[in-house]
Amino acid sequence: MRSGLTMLGIIIGVAAVVVMIAVGIGARERIAAQIRSLGSNLVTVTPGSVRMGSVRLGSGAAPRLSEGDAAAVGSEVPRVVVTAPLLHAREQLMVGASNWQGVLRGVTPEYFVAREWRVVAGRELTPEDNQRAAKVVLLGTSMREKLFGDSDPLQASIRIRDVPFTVIGLLERKGQSVWGDDQDDLALIPLRTARRQFVGTSRANPTLVHNITVKFADGASAEDIMRDIRELLWQRHRLRPGQEDTFIISNLAEAAEAEGSTTKVVSLLLFAVASVSLVVGGIGIMNIMLVTVTERRREIGLRLAVGARRRDILTQFLVEAVTLSLLGGLLGALVGILGAAAIGIAAQWPIVIDLSAVLMAVSFAGFIGAFFGYYPARKAARMQPIEALRAE
Repeated sequence: MRSGLTMLGIIIGVAAVVVMIAVGIGARERIAAQIRSLGSNLVTVTPGSVRMGSVRLGSGAAPRLSEGDAAAVGSEVPRVVVTAPLLHAREQLMVGASNWQGVLRGVTPEYFVAREWRVVAGRELTPEDNQRAAKVVLLGTSMREKLFGDSDPLQASIRIRDVPFTVIGLLERKGQSVWGDDQDDLALIPLRTARRQFVGTSRANPTLVHNITVKFADGASAEDIMRDIRELLWQRHRLRPGQEDTFIISNLAEAAEAEGSTTKVVSLLLFAVASVSLVVGGIGIMNIMLVTVTERRREIGLRLAVGARRRDILTQFLVEAVTLSLLGGLLGALVGILGAAAIGIAAQWPIVIDLSAVLMAVSFAGFIGAFFGYYPARKAARMQPIEALRAE
């Protein structure tokens, strides 16, 4: 019982390390999957803030981006693979008695290349669909489930603002974005259809778009691409030195990396807590070993009297301390693996068990036993045989 209670601190510490590493690696895997779902090598251009007299309006208050801006970026900025302008709105979609409000995006065929978004059934949009403002729609997984359940929606008719559209394709599942949004709760229609039917045409900017997604080549620097886009749009928007940008250029990978940095900080904090538990467990081992040395003074004296060397006594008690720590470490690793699996099931969180990390935690527990067990072992080895044999 005493040995079990002594190992408890080591068990808790090692279990905490194993769980922390499993959850941390799982979080990184989840973020990496979310980055991949956004598409690789992406830069987005969105409307910035504007000033009206002494009043500064917020971002996106006066969109000035256009299809011409997207075309210019695609043709004049080096190493840009494709540009995808888009319009967006929230609309009510209806199928018979079912209805659902979700994100409606007007896009061009380049959008599927930029976002690396596959169509798992049906077909993608074509340039002809956009040219003639066709009333066709592709549905994300969540949108399809809300409107059609388990039935096949291909070639079905749905109404958006009482305008009939034909479902021509179903998108692959993307899951949540790094900001927690459901990327599959959307419907895609041709860009010109969205402008004519839902967004409207501005006289000042008849080819207005809400966003431009830019995909650049592998190996290109995102910073260089962003700088070149900024310089080009400054020229196209006729901005003067000292004026604020009328657009915002952002790198989606940076946002995901910031999320990853937050997860890393949390993991470090959990590791610190686990380390404290291991140290506390080591102090417990030192305490119990000191008690053991006191209780076994006659044994120590007898061994020394019949010829045992001091290093034999030192080794004996060090082995006992390390054995306690390693047993606690192995039990802690088992508890940690089971705990991580339970967390993954309960929280629907990806859990990755790193065997090298488990071995590292158990080895560190053994080091803790050797470190904190050395003083009691040294005290036992330095006893005088006559004094030890006199002990009751």
